[in-house]
Amino acid sequence: MNGQTVTVRRNIQASCEEVFDAWLDADGMRFWMCPGPVTSCEAVLEPHVGGRFQIVMLAPQARFVNTGEFLVLDRPSKLQFTWISSRWGRQETLVTVELHARAAGCELVLTHERFPVTHSTAQLTTGWNDMLQKLQLRLEVQSGS
Repeated sequence: MNGQTVTVRRNIQASCEEVFDAWLDADGMRFWMCPGPVTSCEAVLEPHVGGRFQIVMLAPQARFVNTGEFLVLDRPSKLQFTWISSRWGRQETLVTVELHARAAGCELVLTHERFPVTHSTAQLTTGWNDMLQKLQLRLEVQSGS
Protein backbone atom coordinates (compact mmCIF):
# COMPACT_ATOMS: atom_id res chain seq x y z
CA MET A 1 0.00 0.00 0.00
CA ASN A 2 1.24 3.47 -0.76
CA GLY A 3 0.68 6.46 1.45
CA GLN A 4 1.96 7.73 4.75
CA THR A 5 1.68 6.73 8.41
CA VAL A 6 1.43 8.75 11.61
CA THR A 7 1.36 7.48 15.18
CA VAL A 8 0.02 9.48 18.12
CA ARG A 9 0.26 8.46 21.79
CA ARG A 10 -1.71 9.81 24.73
CA ASN A 11 -2.04 8.82 28.39
CA ILE A 12 -5.58 9.15 29.68
CA GLN A 13 -6.65 8.88 33.32
CA ALA A 14 -9.54 6.55 32.57
CA SER A 15 -9.87 2.80 32.17
CA CYS A 16 -9.21 1.17 28.81
CA GLU A 17 -12.89 0.13 28.82
CA GLU A 18 -13.99 3.75 29.15
CA VAL A 19 -11.64 4.87 26.38
CA PHE A 20 -12.73 2.01 24.12
CA ASP A 21 -16.40 2.74 24.70
CA ALA A 22 -15.92 6.43 23.85
CA TRP A 23 -14.94 5.41 20.30
CA LEU A 24 -18.34 3.74 19.89
CA ASP A 25 -20.45 6.49 21.48
CA ALA A 26 -21.91 8.63 18.67
CA ASP A 27 -23.43 11.17 21.08
CA GLY A 28 -20.19 11.58 22.99
CA MET A 29 -18.14 11.94 19.81
CA ARG A 30 -19.73 15.29 19.03
CA PHE A 31 -17.72 16.74 21.93
CA TRP A 32 -14.30 15.44 20.96
CA MET A 33 -14.17 14.47 17.27
CA CYS A 34 -13.55 18.14 16.39
CA PRO A 35 -10.01 18.91 15.18
CA GLY A 36 -8.71 22.38 14.40
CA PRO A 37 -11.43 24.70 13.09
CA VAL A 38 -14.16 22.03 13.37
CA THR A 39 -16.82 23.31 15.76
CA SER A 40 -19.20 20.35 15.80
CA CYS A 41 -19.52 16.77 14.69
CA GLU A 42 -22.42 14.48 13.85
CA ALA A 43 -21.80 10.74 14.02
CA VAL A 44 -23.80 7.68 13.01
CA LEU A 45 -22.19 4.40 14.07
CA GLU A 46 -22.97 0.72 13.60
CA PRO A 47 -20.62 -0.51 16.36
CA HIS A 48 -19.91 -4.09 15.29
CA VAL A 49 -17.32 -5.72 13.05
CA GLY A 50 -18.45 -5.04 9.51
CA GLY A 51 -20.56 -2.12 10.70
CA ARG A 52 -20.31 1.20 8.92
CA PHE A 53 -19.98 4.70 10.28
CA GLN A 54 -20.32 8.27 9.08
CA ILE A 55 -18.78 11.22 10.90
CA VAL A 56 -19.57 14.68 9.55
CA MET A 57 -17.26 17.42 10.85
CA LEU A 58 -18.55 20.98 10.52
CA ALA A 59 -16.25 24.02 10.43
CA PRO A 60 -17.19 27.64 9.68
CA GLN A 61 -16.06 27.40 6.05
CA ALA A 62 -16.09 23.63 5.44
CA ARG A 63 -17.88 20.33 5.88
CA PHE A 64 -15.88 17.09 5.99
CA VAL A 65 -17.63 13.75 5.55
CA ASN A 66 -15.72 10.75 6.89
CA THR A 67 -16.96 7.20 6.42
CA GLY A 68 -15.60 3.76 7.08
CA GLU A 69 -16.09 0.24 8.33
CA PHE A 70 -15.16 -1.35 11.64
CA LEU A 71 -12.66 -4.16 11.04
CA VAL A 72 -11.62 -5.04 14.62
CA LEU A 73 -13.49 -4.36 17.86
CA ASP A 74 -11.59 -6.16 20.60
CA ARG A 75 -12.79 -4.55 23.84
CA PRO A 76 -10.92 -3.12 25.69
CA SER A 77 -7.65 -3.31 23.80
CA LYS A 78 -8.05 -2.60 20.08
CA LEU A 79 -10.21 -0.92 17.47
CA GLN A 80 -9.41 -0.85 13.79
CA PHE A 81 -11.43 0.78 11.04
CA THR A 82 -11.15 2.11 7.54
CA TRP A 83 -11.34 5.89 7.20
CA ILE A 84 -12.41 7.57 3.98
CA SER A 85 -12.40 11.35 4.05
CA SER A 86 -14.04 13.66 1.54
CA ARG A 87 -10.98 15.82 2.12
CA TRP A 88 -8.70 13.26 0.44
CA GLY A 89 -10.67 12.39 -2.64
CA ARG A 90 -12.26 9.30 -1.12
CA GLN A 91 -9.00 7.33 -0.64
CA GLU A 92 -9.45 4.52 1.90
CA THR A 93 -7.05 4.76 4.83
CA LEU A 94 -6.65 2.63 7.95
CA VAL A 95 -6.84 3.68 11.61
CA THR A 96 -5.78 1.41 14.47
CA VAL A 97 -6.38 2.37 18.10
CA GLU A 98 -4.52 0.26 20.66
CA LEU A 99 -5.24 0.65 24.37
CA HIS A 100 -2.79 -0.43 27.08
CA ALA A 101 -3.56 -0.47 30.79
CA ARG A 102 -1.12 1.64 32.80
CA ALA A 103 -0.88 2.48 36.50
CA ALA A 104 -2.35 5.93 35.83
CA GLY A 105 -5.08 4.75 33.48
CA CYS A 106 -4.80 3.97 29.79
CA GLU A 107 -2.18 4.58 27.13
CA LEU A 108 -3.81 5.15 23.74
CA VAL A 109 -1.71 4.53 20.62
CA LEU A 110 -3.37 5.64 17.39
CA THR A 111 -1.82 4.73 14.05
CA HIS A 112 -3.26 6.19 10.85
CA GLU A 113 -1.91 4.49 7.72
CA ARG A 114 -2.19 4.82 3.95
CA PHE A 115 -3.26 8.47 3.85
CA PRO A 116 -2.30 10.39 0.71
CA VAL A 117 1.30 11.49 0.30
CA THR A 118 -0.07 14.88 -0.74
CA HIS A 119 -1.50 15.39 2.77
CA SER A 120 0.73 16.78 5.52
CA THR A 121 1.76 14.34 8.25
CA ALA A 122 2.13 17.32 10.60
CA GLN A 123 -1.43 18.44 9.87
CA LEU A 124 -2.84 14.95 10.44
CA THR A 125 -0.83 14.53 13.65
CA THR A 126 -2.11 17.90 14.90
CA GLY A 127 -5.69 16.94 14.02
CA TRP A 128 -5.56 13.63 15.89
CA ASN A 129 -3.81 15.30 18.85
CA ASP A 130 -6.57 17.94 18.98
CA MET A 131 -9.26 15.26 19.07
CA LEU A 132 -7.46 13.03 21.56
CA GLN A 133 -6.89 15.97 23.91
CA LYS A 134 -10.63 16.68 23.84
CA LEU A 135 -11.36 12.98 24.40
CA GLN A 136 -8.92 12.93 27.31
CA LEU A 137 -10.50 15.99 28.93
CA ARG A 138 -14.00 14.60 28.49
CA LEU A 139 -13.13 11.21 30.02
CA GLU A 140 -11.14 12.68 32.89
CA VAL A 141 -14.00 15.06 33.77
CA GLN A 142 -16.50 12.16 33.63
CA SER A 143 -14.35 9.99 35.90
CA GLY A 144 -13.61 12.87 38.28
CA SER A 145 -9.83 12.75 37.77
